Amino acid sequence: MDLSGTRVVDLTQPLSEATPVIQLPEPFANTPPLSRRPLSRYDDAGPGWAWDVLELGEHTGTHFDAPIHWVTGRDVGAVASVPPEHLVAPAAVLDRSAEAAADPDDLVTVDVIRAWEAEHGPLPAGGWLLVRTGWDARAQDAAAFLNVEGGRPRTPGFDVECARWLADEAPVVGVGVETVGTDAGAAGGFDPPFPVHHFVLGAGKYGLTQLANLAELPPTGALLVVAPLKLVRGTGSPARVLALVPA
Repeated sequence: MDLSGTRVVDLTQPLSEATPVIQLPEPFANTPPLSRRPLSRYDDAGPGWAWDVLELGEHTGTHFDAPIHWVTGRDVGAVASVPPEHLVAPAAVLDRSAEAAADPDDLVTVDVIRAWEAEHGPLPAGGWLLVRTGWDARAQDAAAFLNVEGGRPRTPGFDVECARWLADEAPVVGVGVETVGTDAGAAGGFDPPFPVHHFVLGAGKYGLTQLANLAELPPTGALLVVAPLKLVRGTGSPARVLALVPA
């Protein structure tokens, strides 16, 4: 395969101890941030090598959501069972950066996607819908990234009917966002709560979060490459996410 006319765009945020993680209210358990413990550093414990033990949640940093992450998808499938053709697939990129800059609670509706399709063509069958909000610029500042105001996170996402439509009618296998989760910050108060998780994962589809550099992708024509760990019983996995873009 000749890739000489192809540009590779890294859609992955750097993963470190400072990477923001979602913060759930009590009494829910929170995932810890990344931590590491050294095993050796070219010393008596390993004179010729260095390596660490990592502790991190499955849903830390740029990561993949498998259906079993949510109760509605508990019987559908884990990370290890995802067909590889779903991990290398075309991407549609919806730009909501101006709307999210004006309103951090901006919600994508079915009408918004229909308007995008009228301009760019139908969503790709077997592909991914990626939503650009400009939120990746906040990713190294936890307070700005999580954007909690008055005890409630304010981040963009999808409304309930759009989440249901993505699950039941849209031809895509998953959705990707630049925020900490695929649902809007206010989605805990929606009916049902966290509708993207509820409907999309329940339909056997997938999520990608904390993406970067979506501004470098065209609305259509990019090939998405998603590489989570092939984790048995995994509800999710940190992932390296790349896009192949015609130069």
